[in-house]
Amino acid sequence: MSVGECKLNHSHEDVRRKYEEQAAYLPEELKPLFETFFEGEHTQEILNELFHLLKKYDLADEKEQEERNNRLYMVVKNV
Repeated sequence: MSVGECKLNHSHEDVRRKYEEQAAYLPEELKPLFETFFEGEHTQEILNELFHLLKKYDLADEKEQEERNNRLYMVVKNV
Protein backbone atom coordinates (compact mmCIF):
# COMPACT_ATOMS: atom_id res chain seq x y z
CA MET A 1 0.00 0.00 0.00
CA SER A 2 1.44 3.36 -0.99
CA VAL A 3 1.79 6.38 1.24
CA GLY A 4 -1.40 8.39 1.61
CA GLU A 5 -3.76 5.53 0.89
CA CYS A 6 -6.23 4.78 3.62
CA LYS A 7 -7.44 1.35 4.55
CA LEU A 8 -11.12 2.29 4.45
CA ASN A 9 -13.30 0.59 1.90
CA HIS A 10 -15.34 3.03 -0.14
CA SER A 11 -18.78 2.14 -1.42
CA HIS A 12 -20.13 2.65 -4.93
CA GLU A 13 -22.13 5.55 -3.45
CA ASP A 14 -18.99 7.10 -1.87
CA VAL A 15 -17.28 7.05 -5.26
CA ARG A 16 -20.32 8.56 -6.99
CA ARG A 17 -20.52 11.37 -4.40
CA LYS A 18 -16.80 12.07 -4.73
CA TYR A 19 -17.13 12.08 -8.53
CA GLU A 20 -20.03 14.54 -8.35
CA GLU A 21 -18.00 16.83 -6.05
CA GLN A 22 -15.08 16.83 -8.49
CA ALA A 23 -16.92 16.58 -11.84
CA ALA A 24 -16.58 20.30 -12.57
CA TYR A 25 -12.79 19.92 -12.49
CA LEU A 26 -12.52 16.74 -14.57
CA PRO A 27 -11.96 16.65 -18.35
CA GLU A 28 -15.28 16.52 -20.24
CA GLU A 29 -14.29 13.35 -22.10
CA LEU A 30 -14.04 11.45 -18.80
CA LYS A 31 -17.64 12.14 -17.78
CA PRO A 32 -19.45 9.69 -20.12
CA LEU A 33 -16.96 7.00 -19.09
CA PHE A 34 -17.89 7.56 -15.45
CA GLU A 35 -21.60 7.37 -16.25
CA THR A 36 -21.02 3.98 -17.90
CA PHE A 37 -18.80 2.92 -15.01
CA PHE A 38 -21.51 3.68 -12.45
CA GLU A 39 -23.96 1.38 -14.28
CA GLY A 40 -21.85 -1.67 -13.41
CA GLU A 41 -20.62 -3.51 -10.33
CA HIS A 42 -16.95 -3.20 -9.45
CA THR A 43 -14.41 -4.71 -7.10
CA GLN A 44 -13.60 -3.03 -3.83
CA GLU A 45 -10.06 -2.43 -5.07
CA ILE A 46 -11.32 -0.47 -8.09
CA LEU A 47 -13.79 1.55 -6.01
CA ASN A 48 -11.05 2.45 -3.52
CA GLU A 49 -8.61 3.43 -6.26
CA LEU A 50 -11.14 5.67 -8.00
CA PHE A 51 -12.12 7.31 -4.72
CA HIS A 52 -8.49 8.20 -4.02
CA LEU A 53 -7.86 9.45 -7.56
CA LEU A 54 -10.88 11.74 -7.24
CA LYS A 55 -10.18 12.84 -3.67
CA LYS A 56 -8.93 16.46 -3.59
CA TYR A 57 -8.56 16.37 -7.41
CA ASP A 58 -9.49 20.06 -7.49
CA LEU A 59 -6.54 20.89 -5.21
CA ALA A 60 -3.95 18.98 -7.25
CA ASP A 61 -1.59 20.92 -9.50
CA GLU A 62 -1.80 20.53 -13.28
CA LYS A 63 0.89 17.84 -13.48
CA GLU A 64 -0.78 15.81 -10.71
CA GLN A 65 -4.17 16.18 -12.42
CA GLU A 66 -2.69 14.89 -15.70
CA GLU A 67 -1.27 11.86 -13.92
CA ARG A 68 -4.60 11.22 -12.23
CA ASN A 69 -6.46 11.68 -15.54
CA ASN A 70 -4.29 9.00 -17.16
CA ARG A 71 -5.01 6.60 -14.30
CA LEU A 72 -8.73 7.47 -14.26
CA TYR A 73 -8.96 6.73 -18.00
CA MET A 74 -7.27 3.38 -17.55
CA VAL A 75 -9.54 2.39 -14.67
CA VAL A 76 -12.92 3.51 -16.06
CA LYS A 77 -12.27 2.31 -19.61
CA ASN A 78 -10.98 -1.14 -18.70
CA VAL A 79 -13.58 -2.34 -16.23
